Amino acid sequence: MNKIIAAIDGLKFSESTVSYAIEFAKQANAHLVGVFLDDFTYHSYKIYELVTNEGVSERKLKILEEKDVDTRQVSVEFFEEICRKDGVNYSIHHDRNVAIRELLHESIYADLLVIDRKETLTHYDEKVPTRFIRDLLSNVQSPVIVVPEKYKPIEKIILLYDGEPSSVHAIKMFNFLFPSLQAKTEVLSIKERKDSLHLPDNRLMKEFMNRHYPDAEYTVLKGNAEEEIVQYTRHLKQNAMIVLGAYQRGMVSRWFHESMADVLMKELNCPLFIAHNK
Repeated sequence: MNKIIAAIDGLKFSESTVSYAIEFAKQANAHLVGVFLDDFTYHSYKIYELVTNEGVSERKLKILEEKDVDTRQVSVEFFEEICRKDGVNYSIHHDRNVAIRELLHESIYADLLVIDRKETLTHYDEKVPTRFIRDLLSNVQSPVIVVPEKYKPIEKIILLYDGEPSSVHAIKMFNFLFPSLQAKTEVLSIKERKDSLHLPDNRLMKEFMNRHYPDAEYTVLKGNAEEEIVQYTRHLKQNAMIVLGAYQRGMVSRWFHESMADVLMKELNCPLFIAHNK
């Protein structure tokens, strides 16, 4: 049984994160861990809310802190209720130190991490991808699925492939975690205009795919990778999840690099499975 962790902000509970995580846990027959990031530096209130004519109000501080405790507890209870209802094996971790450090440490011992693409672990919103997500993806020790704010059942898997080891590694990791996922699968590759329409390493790639995804379809397009992927995916009729190798340190794939994942998070409203190749 695999171990999936869902990163949860108890003060801004993401139902989408939990819904996707539960579905992934079912598909992988996995144990789901709700990692509640109760960072001691993070509160729902702003400092100015504590200030009165006499200075900082200890009474207001106590009331607001108690409210945060209650809100976090409600989130935990809601998570437990959903897991029990769906029959998912689960447990809960409360991480009370600096959130990004705690989550990176948790990822060492996880097969997969699920998180909302808008997660900030602050009381304000940021543009996608947020600083928290960037920091996480740059240093995470497991594959990550970054999910949109609304849950939709996954009907199609798009495997991005450019012939580089990072893209193949991502496909391997996805297959390892979800060997029996019931969804249409497509390999999407973007090539330069001067190149042929053959897949990179065509014979080897198809030999590999025939062992793992024998019914996969293949699409090769020409042009700018980021633009072509966004346009192609936007016109799909099925709800898709995209698999890509990205945010790796050191040598990077020709076009599966940090900005690719950033662009897809900004432009597309679908889950992204992102895996390092370290």
